[in-house]
Amino acid sequence: MARLAAADEGPYNLRSDGKPGIDGYLGDFHRGPAVFTLYTLGSHPADPARITEYLLDVEDGAGPRECCRFTDDADSVPEWSRTWQNDPWCPAIMLRCQELIDHPSD
Repeated sequence: MARLAAADEGPYNLRSDGKPGIDGYLGDFHRGPAVFTLYTLGSHPADPARITEYLLDVEDGAGPRECCRFTDDADSVPEWSRTWQNDPWCPAIMLRCQELIDHPSD
């Protein structure tokens, strides 16, 4: 379940898509100098399969940027942003994302 945040967490905590950083927050983790934050975007109500979409942002000092979007569909392939395509960190990042999906931060 996504974490509910206090209203005083500040107006500058935004996702890369401009929405509040508390919406769909599952957790975050560090790798090297970067902080990765995972959000659930939910599923489309008309989708009978109820496939959930996720957004992974990265912050390395230049503000949050989209790193990857993916779904929980077994046949889905993660859509990495251009700067992250084929990066050697990608497999480890996806493993960490799955850990957050299985056990979201409190």
